Amino acid sequence: MNATKIIRFSLPVLLTAVLAACSSRPTTPPVVIPPKDTVTVPSTPLPAGTPSPIGYSISPPGSGTTYQVVSHSALPQWQVQRFGQSLRAFRLGCERLKNQADWQNVCAQATQTPIDDVSAKTFFEQYFTPWQVSSNGKLGGTVTGYYEPVLHGDTKQTSKARFPIYGIPSDFVSVDLPANLRGSKATVRIQPTGANSGVISNSASYTANLAEFPITERTRALKGRFTGSRFVPYYTRNQINGGALNGRAPVLGYADDPVELFFLHIQGSGRLKTPDGRYIRLGFADKNEYPYVSIGRYMADKGYLPLAQTTMQGIKAYMQKNPQRLAEVLGQNPSYVFFRELPGNDVGPIGALGVPLLGEYSGAVDRHHITLGAPLFVATTHPIRNDALNRLIMAQDTGSAIKGAVRVDYFWGYGDEAGNVAGKQKHTGYVWQLLPNGVMPQYRP
Repeated sequence: MNATKIIRFSLPVLLTAVLAACSSRPTTPPVVIPPKDTVTVPSTPLPAGTPSPIGYSISPPGSGTTYQVVSHSALPQWQVQRFGQSLRAFRLGCERLKNQADWQNVCAQATQTPIDDVSAKTFFEQYFTPWQVSSNGKLGGTVTGYYEPVLHGDTKQTSKARFPIYGIPSDFVSVDLPANLRGSKATVRIQPTGANSGVISNSASYTANLAEFPITERTRALKGRFTGSRFVPYYTRNQINGGALNGRAPVLGYADDPVELFFLHIQGSGRLKTPDGRYIRLGFADKNEYPYVSIGRYMADKGYLPLAQTTMQGIKAYMQKNPQRLAEVLGQNPSYVFFRELPGNDVGPIGALGVPLLGEYSGAVDRHHITLGAPLFVATTHPIRNDALNRLIMAQDTGSAIKGAVRVDYFWGYGDEAGNVAGKQKHTGYVWQLLPNGVMPQYRP
């Protein structure tokens, strides 16, 4: 679920590498615009470009990924798609894509295309080239699901609503980390540049030992705080649950249930329902940058639950019966998400592209391999019906657990029903990326 993950974390069995969508959200202000069905039909269609020939393939160096052109008819059940819904989701994404050279033409044509299945099908066939995606020679990957949860709570602390939902703390500082330092254990100097920001500078007075920070090959920023003359990693979930943020962070609301709040962190965004029936929309603002650790795997290893029962629903049920283990289990995941309040609307939560996600027609991807905003055809298994789920969705979100070229986190919408479906999804899937004719797939290290 930038602007939040919706988190962008996924919810399959075990919650192992799961729950992703998202903890990565947009860094620019989100565009919150409802789908528009009105169109201005031009006298002549815009140029569609020239597609690459069927069978043509490209393997960007260092990616381990191959993209090969196929025909639209090669996509499973292509002829019976709900293309109108796919177009509606794509047009939402065009609020971000329309000013990019590769997307200007197709976005302009999208706004001029009626949102009905026949017109939308023609649009996608004429203006896009399907590229089947494979990773290290394998076509199959993993598809999980995520959703936007609804928590019960209040805007003020009560005897029932006791668990705070924090905004960005006043002492939380994000510092851009250059690529050449991601594998370093050196000591660097940090200079504050704003309320929640800093830079690495040789003339700065604060020092940071990079060996102390949870840095991976994908780390883009150090997340920490100043103490004395040092810059140190920010507090872990255990420390925050123990009161480390008291007086240091704004409280956006209070949840009734700490386990529900934990899954809000996993999903990256959600809605808080107050006793008077109001909804407060919460979006991802930032995180402490510790990697996600699966509490499902921990519970299975400790013998608390069989691995097959460590679903979201199974974990919730266990915690209701064993509240004495709440702090122990939840504390195994050091990752912690900070939220921001989003404008109320009836559209979906904001994904990493910066636009609302459309339930069942948006998803989270690894933006290193898949172009954010691109149409994505996904062939997998429906988590409830166990029949084929083949759908043209939009790659409009990311997630810290979503890694790899053939890896999709499918957004199911919001509420308990969507959560029930998302929590059961972890299936083999196949992916085709649709790009405007003439635009080549890219690998972004």
